Amino acid sequence: MKKDIHPAYGPARVTCICGESFETCSTKKEIRVEICSNCHPFYTGSQRTVETGGRADKFRKKYGLK
Repeated sequence: MKKDIHPAYGPARVTCICGESFETCSTKKEIRVEICSNCHPFYTGSQRTVETGGRADKFRKKYGLK
């Protein structure tokens, strides 16, 4: 790597809106996020699953195919 062209890479504090915070490394000293693994619906188990069944039947009915 060339010298004096890369930003300084060091420890950074990541803070979420929910109050969770953790340490990581970045070129920034502080990072603020809107959603993290502590409050994301996928990781907390509160995510709703939507049934996608019947898509082919809906297409056939719409275009009159058998």
